[in-house]
Amino acid sequence: MRRANLCLALGMLLGVSSASSAQSLPATAGLTQNVAALGALPIDPASLPPATTRNGREIFANFREGLAAPQCDADATSPRWRKQFAHAPARLGNVEDDALPLFGYVVDELRAANLPTEFALIPFVESGYRPGARNASGPAGLWQFIATTARNHRVPMEKGYDGRLSAVDSTRAAVRYLKTLHGMFAGDWQLAVMAYNAGEYRILQALRRGGMNAQNARAAELPGLSPITYAYVEKLHALACVLEQAEKEPDLMASLNRPVPILKGHTLPANTSLASWSAQNALDPSRIARLNPALTSARAGSRVLAPTLIDDGSAPATEMVAGVTESAVAPATSPAAAAPARVRTVASTSSSARRHTVRNGESAWTIARRYGISVKTLLSFNDLEASAILRPGMVLRFEDVR
Repeated sequence: MRRANLCLALGMLLGVSSASSAQSLPATAGLTQNVAALGALPIDPASLPPATTRNGREIFANFREGLAAPQCDADATSPRWRKQFAHAPARLGNVEDDALPLFGYVVDELRAANLPTEFALIPFVESGYRPGARNASGPAGLWQFIATTARNHRVPMEKGYDGRLSAVDSTRAAVRYLKTLHGMFAGDWQLAVMAYNAGEYRILQALRRGGMNAQNARAAELPGLSPITYAYVEKLHALACVLEQAEKEPDLMASLNRPVPILKGHTLPANTSLASWSAQNALDPSRIARLNPALTSARAGSRVLAPTLIDDGSAPATEMVAGVTESAVAPATSPAAAAPARVRTVASTSSSARRHTVRNGESAWTIARRYGISVKTLLSFNDLEASAILRPGMVLRFEDVR
């Protein structure tokens, strides 16, 4: 009897053990499937740290793609101005010069405002891309605003602080002003530039005198303007032509093929000097001082132009993983566990589409070149703006043209 009871107990124990194992199998399989699905998911770019550098050739390509008139018009310029600005490409290629990162910053701001990148050449003409440039007659800064114009466009001007010398404050004001002029003159960048130089009312009067309007105006034929205003457009044409020619020079393009800091505005904390802020963020104090000549003393709330910081708006790694796990992977007990995980894509999933996961240090330019497509095509296919920053882990799609 005792043996029979023992056999019965053993049988029950084995049965319970088998049932327990059988019940755990789906959960184990579901967990394995979820882990595999998690590995296949593209990382949400918004949860990744911002890129801190980009290739200098990407800046150049971004500028070229934003031009309203991408082809050099030899008739619209003169050898005089081309000779005067022949040094511009070399300055962009000089690793010790701040011109290329500043140029990239201005191009980004213009493209974010949907403005032609011819306007990014204005600081070359006005200040040689030197934020601390001063003119004996009064203009100052990257964009060479006079004090009255600066105040009219909300550039901070007070004792101990001249916002014209802030690349952040002055560029914001310049972009706002150029946006207004671009709209006022029907999207004609040449008229907008002439108005930037001479004032919008002089250009409106010249249009009336010439029997023209913004839609049919011929900028070079506007009557009654100063020769300086006509020359202003010629100078920008000359610069655009010089940079177009530079694209055909291997040595220059090789000099642009380097990591360049992505500049952005940061808020200076109260009671913090520029030097101490630079040290706290492991930045070169002398370079930050060069980029921010307006900040000769601590001024709470001022905007500091400096390289993007790695922790700007980024989430901790644990938050990044949790966000993907909770939103993108189905629980093992749900009906969706047995189906392939849905992957959020940013573009077409046609059979000819290819995928590329962005790696650290890559840019739109380097990726597009690798696959033999244009930067514009790559960004357009992925619904990205020209000013978009590609971050490591971001998955891009594009049509295979090979």
